[in-house]
Amino acid sequence: MCRNITTLRGLEPPATADEVTAAARQYARKVSGVQAPSERTAEPFERAVTRIAEATADLLAELPPRRQAPTTVPPLRRR
Repeated sequence: MCRNITTLRGLEPPATADEVTAAARQYARKVSGVQAPSERTAEPFERAVTRIAEATADLLAELPPRRQAPTTVPPLRRR
């Protein structure tokens, strides 16, 4: 698992769409090896990010609540 992707399940308040998209983008970067999409890779990369974010949101909505909050804070919540 990519160390840069933090656990979103169990956050209070719940993970935002921006946090889900940021995690999806990190995942897509990791598996594709594309850090900065070029003109050639931008469209398929962004399409993948959208699909991953949708699947992530669906997963988070369907899982039962966590008993404990995640141990790390997502990057968008860090000061």
